[in-house]
Amino acid sequence: MLMEGIFAAVPTPFYPDERVYFRKLEANIARYSRSLLSGILLLGSTGEAVALSDQETTEVLKVAAEAAAPEKVLIAGVGKESVKATVELADAAARYHYDAVLVRTPTYYSSQMSTEAVMHYFRSVADRSPLPVLLYNIPRSVPYSIPMEVIAELAFHPNIIGIKDSSGDVEKIASTVASTSEAPKRTISVTPVFEAVTERMLTAKLEAAATFVAAEDLAGGVGIAAPHLAAPIKTRTKEVGFQVLTGSAARLLDSLKRGANGAILGFGACAPQACLEVYLAWKDHDLELAEAKQERIAAVSQRVVGELGISGVKAACDFNGYFGGRARAPLLPVSAQEKAEIESLLASIRN
Repeated sequence: MLMEGIFAAVPTPFYPDERVYFRKLEANIARYSRSLLSGILLLGSTGEAVALSDQETTEVLKVAAEAAAPEKVLIAGVGKESVKATVELADAAARYHYDAVLVRTPTYYSSQMSTEAVMHYFRSVADRSPLPVLLYNIPRSVPYSIPMEVIAELAFHPNIIGIKDSSGDVEKIASTVASTSEAPKRTISVTPVFEAVTERMLTAKLEAAATFVAAEDLAGGVGIAAPHLAAPIKTRTKEVGFQVLTGSAARLLDSLKRGANGAILGFGACAPQACLEVYLAWKDHDLELAEAKQERIAAVSQRVVGELGISGVKAACDFNGYFGGRARAPLLPVSAQEKAEIESLLASIRN
């Protein structure tokens, strides 16, 4: 699966009584689908995955997949405290035709998360996951930063395709790119313009290839679903190695300069266009414009995402026309002063 471009790490909307607000989730996903985002991450850190029950988690995955445009790459956050629970969620994501899963390091027994234990965890999940695995390094939330030697070795696993690094350390991004450069290349299908071919694109094509034939049109008088020779999706192939994605909007351009393939961003949930403008200018080799676009979002994203956290992102989503709402307790909402600050910061970053 091609992991290239900008992906929004989207929040999970809640009613005031903290039930999941599925209609607002549908509306948000439909709006992200109309953007130029490469894809969408459900149930990452911004999605408050750790605050949801298993039933809520699978329902969020189902509703989001049904609302998303087929061409958007869907990533499911499935990290749990055991291999078994993580794989069960990966199985659920596969049933709803997600394209990859994002897996964090277990946290509760952090003192026992030795190099060997972490290696065993990721390998075991990747061995059993029906979907390609993205490693998730987020030391601000998980008291463990995946060592470079572990990343380099896991990059050789046939079902581990990349990493989202949310450390904010640009030099680690560069080191990860360098350390995984010898990982085996994979041949993947892409569109004629080198965009991802998703599982849902293929599924939709197969479903469209069957039509109902009326009973009176058949000699035997029985209606059946007959195959229809629909035109296949035009694809080509591309060689990709281990794909490195940053989780820092404030350091997006520097990460791209050091070899990152793209980014999965919480700031992309409330300001996807502003993040895309950095990436697209970089792809067009317009460094001056890319630097100007990066400067525009650097301090804002650091304040909204890095400092105000989930509640800051949700308030920013509300301001920019998405439904954010409140975070689940024990997370507190932003204060009236912080809300006014967010609106001031985003006044020129509308989407």
